Amino acid sequence: MTWLDLLAEHPALLYAVTGLFALAVGSFLNVVIHRLPRMIEQAWREDCREATGAATETAPAPRLNLATPGSRCPHCGHAITALENIPILSYLLLRGRCSACSAPIGLRYPLVEAATALLSVLVVWRFGVGWEAGAALILTWGLVALAVIDFDTQLLPDAITLPLLWLGLLLSLGGWFTDSHSAILGAAFGYLSLWLVFHGFRLLTGKEGMGFGDFKLFALLGAWLGWQHLPQIILISAVAGAVIGVLLILTRGHDRQVPIPFGPYLAIAGWISLMWGEAINQAYLRWTGLG
Repeated sequence: MTWLDLLAEHPALLYAVTGLFALAVGSFLNVVIHRLPRMIEQAWREDCREATGAATETAPAPRLNLATPGSRCPHCGHAITALENIPILSYLLLRGRCSACSAPIGLRYPLVEAATALLSVLVVWRFGVGWEAGAALILTWGLVALAVIDFDTQLLPDAITLPLLWLGLLLSLGGWFTDSHSAILGAAFGYLSLWLVFHGFRLLTGKEGMGFGDFKLFALLGAWLGWQHLPQIILISAVAGAVIGVLLILTRGHDRQVPIPFGPYLAIAGWISLMWGEAINQAYLRWTGLG
């Protein structure tokens, strides 16, 4: 009996192992969420300096990546030890404060870890043990990172969206989640539909209603799930965006003039469609009498 067979025969053990592993993944996603936008901005500054030939009197900032430098407290510079970096548990033991200077640690970190673990357990519950579940986990983790990065910075990094888009197309060759015909049309229609909305809105209002990253994210979801899921994804994301946007305005006094990123709602809708999209489509067809 292989360890996969053992996990398949003991669901409680399977979910426990998945949750613990996903907590570690969530901890890494926190690093990605924090550092990747800064890495992009650093690369932009260097490109601009090289393009303009601008000289700088100060030494260039050390190259930032996902591995180095080690994590430190942003307030006092205290190096985070391995024992202080255990997902959720360290936050609870430290009572949400730095061990050196007692500055508060953002609640964001344990929330991302917990959300990653919960969503991962649900994915394994839905797809079971196998390669399809592994692929769905990769998509889930990518969507978590994209949603939080976009919420913070209004960026949807190509370093995440494009590899996932191509992975979705490659998986469709084996019939995973959808067939290759539906995946290619899904990627094309996903990108072009929001591209047309973007330019139509700009022509009518003179404003840009969304970013190009949204086009790529919608194309990504189309590549994974097929063009048939695009209508429900855009509908769910619009409803989620409206509800959460109103809540932000009411509870946090969000300025109505400050744009609210659309990527998090696409990510939420895409994950829901990954999990229950076919059931949603079938329910709709039965409700309309078309099924």
